[in-house]
This record gives sequence, structure tokens and C-alpha cells, in this order.
Amino acid sequence: MSSQSESLRDRILESVTEYHTAAFPERTFVPGESSVPVSGRVFDAEDVRTLVESSLDFWLTTGRFAAQFEKQFARWWGIRTATLVNSGSSADLLAVTALTSPKLGDRQLKPGDEVITAAAGFPTTVNPIIQNGMIPVFIDETIPTYNVDVTKLEDALSPKTKAVIIAHTLGNPFDCVAVSDFCKKHNLWLIEDCCDAVGATFNGQRVGTFGDLATVSFYPAHHITMGEGGCVMAEKPLLKTLVESFRDWGRDCWCEPGKENTCGKRFDYQLGELPCGYDHKYTYSHIGYNLKMTDMQAAVGVSQLKKLPHFIERRRENFKALYEGLKDLEEFFILPEATPNSEPSWFGFPIGVRPGAPFTRNQAIAHLEGRKIATRLLFAGNLLRQPAYQNIQHRVVGSLENTDFIMNNVFWVGVFPGLTPDMINYMVEIFHQIPVAQLVTI
Repeated sequence: MSSQSESLRDRILESVTEYHTAAFPERTFVPGESSVPVSGRVFDAEDVRTLVESSLDFWLTTGRFAAQFEKQFARWWGIRTATLVNSGSSADLLAVTALTSPKLGDRQLKPGDEVITAAAGFPTTVNPIIQNGMIPVFIDETIPTYNVDVTKLEDALSPKTKAVIIAHTLGNPFDCVAVSDFCKKHNLWLIEDCCDAVGATFNGQRVGTFGDLATVSFYPAHHITMGEGGCVMAEKPLLKTLVESFRDWGRDCWCEPGKENTCGKRFDYQLGELPCGYDHKYTYSHIGYNLKMTDMQAAVGVSQLKKLPHFIERRRENFKALYEGLKDLEEFFILPEATPNSEPSWFGFPIGVRPGAPFTRNQAIAHLEGRKIATRLLFAGNLLRQPAYQNIQHRVVGSLENTDFIMNNVFWVGVFPGLTPDMINYMVEIFHQIPVAQLVTI
């Protein structure tokens, strides 16, 4: 890079800081007029500067910022490898699909195998099971942790069971020891969906380090954002290699984009029925996808990662303030509880409306939304009651009564770092109006 271009680059980045100050001023919260979102991007001038810096490289695919983020994120998490992908949903897809590789021998997942999962949650935790021709086995949740009922695991086991994939609901860890011990006992793969749970721990150990693979999302609603984006984490190098292969078209080569002959024998392989010496960069060992992330997205992640500990702490502070503010309403609401032995990294604040309350969940939501407090349901509720899943092949263990309760009675509000103390206090005030406003119409 010439001295002139370096000088211009510096001037551009200085202007970006000025632009951020002008374009994104801090706004005053006005109760009843300003919105209180459930989630959202929280960013500063450094994030915008890093994004623009990446764009000036004009390296539009995965590049230096992606490599930097993968290394730093894995180190922060305490796991050996992190592989960036284009979304958290793609991360789940790759985590499951990687286990279908013939390179895993007797442990390869195949069509017809059963995979244990939770009946309530986000669809893309379950979809890869179906998309790979396997059979989801659904078990119920516990309330008020809203996590999988680990006492049902043994009942869900069959000779066809080969894996478990479960999410840590709204940042609250499931019982990682019980689930991982079950998987080890029966030689099952364990995938932890940590998309909502970055920074959560169980017995002082980070979630995502108990299983074979773990997934994360960097959508704007999540703990840090890249706009879109996700990550698959693995301790074993073989699993990382398989994830990368399925991410990168299914190719056998593990060279980074723009690189070649990393292995030193690019033209020396003989694989499949190809002629000896066929270019390793164009040799495919799996039927894969192209699910890479752009370097501009990764650049935002590099900047956001510096703020992650603060973001997690703010989520916990907001959760605590809401919990303490709503404690006197437990006659009407079921408040959330952390799983024993865990420290959640809360994604949201789940609330159940008690069956005997003088109002319904829909009335409570209408009251909140009408006063600009955003709400969300606990994702898909009972997945088996969704239209997309009416005719899938599956098994159910038990009655799923708690899952149906979640579908009918539970919603959540935000705790993300963009919520100020004034917003939290306003939310508490409006919640206290709900029992009084029994005649609110939907």
C-alpha cells in the first residue's frame, strides 16, 4: 500500500467516526412514546470504522478478519476451533450434516437414525435432522427453566438413537452434565445450540464445551452481531475439517480462500475414481454447500467481540432488575428460573401467565404492545402443531404438556444491552397495570 493510499485510508476512517456521531445520536427515552424493543443491534463508532476498514480491502469473501475472529472467539470460549458461517441456522445445518460424513465410520449419522431434541424451540435446531433424512424424537420441557426435561432422556432412547441436539433456551443452560453423561453412556453425538446462550456457564464451565459440536448465531438480536452470521465450534480437529468441507462446497481441500497447496501435495492425491494427481482444490468428498461468511461481516464481529463481556453483564443486570420488579406479581405470572448450577447469559425474560390469572397471555401482550413494549412468543411453541411439521416422521416421548403450556401461556420481553434503566422501570410499571386492566380487549 502506498503512502498516499494509507493517508487517504486514515482520513476516511476519521470521517467515519464523525459520521457515526452525527448519524447515530443517543436518543432520549420517552415513556409511552419511545419503543422498548425485545432485542436489537448495539454498536459504536469502532464497529462502523472496522466495517469500513474491511470494505477498503475489497476482499469480499472470507479473509483476514474472519481468521482473526475465529481465533479470538475460540480462545474466549475456551475451545480449540471456531468456524464462521453465514448464519446461526446454517451453523445448525452444518453441525448435524458434518456428522453424516462417511469419514466417521460406524458413528456416521444416516437416514432413519433418530436424534433426540426438544419439542419447543426455534425451528432450525430441529430442521437439519429432517433435512438429513433422520427422525426427530421430541421430549418435553421443564417450567420455569424452559429447558429440556432430562428425566425423559432414557425413555427417548431406542436402538436407532444416534445423537442429541438441544438449545440452551433464551440463554438459560440445560442440565449439561445430565445430557452429556447420557450421551457418553450411550455413545451418542451431542450438539449444543448456543445461539441464545453466549457466555452462559454450567458448573462454572462454558456451555458449548460439553458436547461434540456447538453452534452460535450473530444475527442482530443475539449477544454480538455481524448482521447475519454464525459459527460452529469443535474441540476435535476432524470435526472442524468436516464442518469446513460441508461449508465449502463439500471439497476435500482445506486451503483458505485465495490460498493453495496448504497440504504440500495438491497434485499427489488419488481419491475416488479420479485420476491420480487430480487437483485437490477440485476434489469433493462430501455433497456440500457454500455457506461462508463475508469478511466485512467478520470485521464487525472482531470489533463487537471486545464488548461481549460488557454486553453479557448488561443482560444479567437487566434480567435481575426485571425479576426484582415483577416479583410481587407471581400470583399472576410464572417468573423464569435459572437451571440449578448454572449462570445464564440471558437472551430474554420468559414469563408464563398462570392458568388462574384474570387475564390471558394475549391480553397481557396486547396491553404491553399497546404501550410500545415489544414482546415475543417462545419461538415456535410446540413445533409439532406448526403447519410445516404436520406430516413429518417423528417420535414423541410423553404428553408434551409443558410444551403445550409454553405454546399457550408463555411469552418473553427483552433484556438486551440497549435497554436503559428507564426502559426497565417503565416495563415494570406497565406490567403492574395488567392485573388491573382485566377488561382489555385483544
